[in-house]
Amino acid sequence: MSKRDYYEILGISRDAGDEEIKKAFRRLAMKHHPDRNPGNKVSEEHFKEAREAYEVLADGHKRAMYDQYGHAGIGGFASGGGAGMGGMNFGDIFGDIFGDIFGGGRSGPQRGSDLRCNIEITLAEAVLGHTVEISVPTHVACSECHGSGARKGSKPITCSDCDGYGQVRMQQGFFSVQQTCPTCRGQGKVIKDPCSSCKGRGRHKQNKTLSVKIPPGVDTGDRIRLSGEGEAGEPGGAPGDLYVQINVRAHEIFTRDGINLQCEVPVSFVIAALGGELDVPTLNGRVKLKIPHETQSGKVFRLKGMGVPPVRGGSTGDMICKVVVETPVNLTHKQKEMLQQFEKTLSADNKHSPRSKSWFDQVKKFFEDMKR
Repeated sequence: MSKRDYYEILGISRDAGDEEIKKAFRRLAMKHHPDRNPGNKVSEEHFKEAREAYEVLADGHKRAMYDQYGHAGIGGFASGGGAGMGGMNFGDIFGDIFGDIFGGGRSGPQRGSDLRCNIEITLAEAVLGHTVEISVPTHVACSECHGSGARKGSKPITCSDCDGYGQVRMQQGFFSVQQTCPTCRGQGKVIKDPCSSCKGRGRHKQNKTLSVKIPPGVDTGDRIRLSGEGEAGEPGGAPGDLYVQINVRAHEIFTRDGINLQCEVPVSFVIAALGGELDVPTLNGRVKLKIPHETQSGKVFRLKGMGVPPVRGGSTGDMICKVVVETPVNLTHKQKEMLQQFEKTLSADNKHSPRSKSWFDQVKKFFEDMKR
């Protein structure tokens, strides 16, 4: 079977520079390396093919011969294995690849983890704003060593095995494998005289009490970020952040629709017919709602500025009051007689019930259309 073109294998043009060749090979080696694809024979073949192409194209003399004579021109140069690599620095490339596959060491203090806390508040607290105290179990910096992990009066020293880099490199043939330093565990420093309070860890567990200011207008799903209130770093690293997740309890009267509040207002049929005033509750206190005469059930009234202030600024929403006309229940015999007498006083042409008249007219037309 004829060999594929080396430029085609690496996916580069024939005028590609050395850096482009190296990047193309590194990308393919990362994708098809046997350690990332154990037991995958196809990936193994792709890896060998890419390595052979790089071996030739990264060497100026071999590349010139290949460009002029093709595969016949490089003959025994391309070994497909470890031999015949000349002065090419495969160690650097494979060191980069193995560092990406297995994870390089991390030198120096590390930032602490972010934390999340869920709190539940009332609708009034969400709309008007509130301050709530929370207790968060976390790791805090040791007060004795201030997070360094070293006994008071001493300091961590540079790791002699990795010279403070946090990583060590092991050579295996042409492979150069970079690993986290086992002595300092990637920190670059070691503690010879550990703090007696935290045993050299630089932090300890503690329930931290915080006051969280809830801004007006928050809603379920909103998050409040408290910078620096997460877990302490290790060792002595900057702390993470605390994210407070908001959940607003359902209210027995009001429902929320964005920046507006909604509620249903029960109205007796007498007040709906004759008009009157009602005390309507809002989150800011009671207000008077004027009910005009002949108000129908379902009528909506809007109380400006009685809703929710936007958390990011802007005009406050409104309170939407929907009238629900109540039918009286548990009537006495006398009350029923009075209603029957009242019913007789209403005209037969339904002029007192315009909606009923309109509805019956539509029903009549519907049945007439059905007969056609």
